[in-house]
Amino acid sequence: MRIAVFGAGAWGTALALAFSRNHDVVLWSRESVEIAAMRSDGENRRYLPGIPLPGNLRVSDDLQSAAQADLHLVVTPLAGLRSTARALQAAAPGTPLLWACKGLEAGTAKLPHQIVAEELGASAACGVLTGPSFAAEVAQGLPAAVTIAASDIEFARQWVHALHDNRLRLYANDDVVGAEVGGAVKNVMAIAAGVADGMGFGLNARAALITRGLAEITRLGIALGGRRDTFMGLAGLGDLVLTCTGDLSRNRRVGLLLAEGKSLPDILAALGHVAEGVSTTREVAALSERVGVDMPITSAVDQVLRGTLSARDAVEQLLARDPKQE
Repeated sequence: MRIAVFGAGAWGTALALAFSRNHDVVLWSRESVEIAAMRSDGENRRYLPGIPLPGNLRVSDDLQSAAQADLHLVVTPLAGLRSTARALQAAAPGTPLLWACKGLEAGTAKLPHQIVAEELGASAACGVLTGPSFAAEVAQGLPAAVTIAASDIEFARQWVHALHDNRLRLYANDDVVGAEVGGAVKNVMAIAAGVADGMGFGLNARAALITRGLAEITRLGIALGGRRDTFMGLAGLGDLVLTCTGDLSRNRRVGLLLAEGKSLPDILAALGHVAEGVSTTREVAALSERVGVDMPITSAVDQVLRGTLSARDAVEQLLARDPKQE
């Protein structure tokens, strides 16, 4: 089977490497210089240095050619999902589509499946690939388990069966909203966890934050139409725990650097990768107000990122909240 992966960042490259074990894979980037460097270096030195690209993995900057595939997998930052879906619709309409983008669209607060529906139509054969997975570990072939969620459960099962292997295990789900909310909001919680860790508040505080963060994610997800059980699975709790505790988490790193007193522009420049939680936080905070969902952790992170509240004051403000029934 031929799979076209669109987006040659860390996660796109990692998925291309994983699927190239069993399939014919082409990895696309709009950056010709990036593609030329990967061809000459034999690796994606910018995002996954030291991990060789196998000889059967092709790289391309020609979208029209790459799009001639059995499956499109979009792994751009969320900001690139709409334009990429639109281009693929023009290049190879009707091709099944998965996306691995996480977040809410800046300015609209739309989830990825809403963006795709606007560009491909509500009846498009599509779904989201999401779950607890650091790109570097997947690229190295270390075990991971993720979810494919689609409104059509048979579509999800079909691609789980086609893509599953013993190092990247896949599970089918039909709760697209729940899977996407879990994948988006866990990045906000990871920033909060990084702040708490950077302040030296300890493991007890981190556990409390993760638990209360899961409650926030679940409240918002249910309000938007997701199912509670999704948030107890890979796309919810699994992704949240990994992102809040793992040292490879870019969003957690943002929180750690905020706790050191670094400015947000300096932090983002130093990361060199997109930290989706930064842009997502503002959209989640605004969305939660519109739908009437209480999200105190999200609100505190939003204020820190806006510069209206210090990192220390944000944590202490959360700890000082009135006691409530769990």
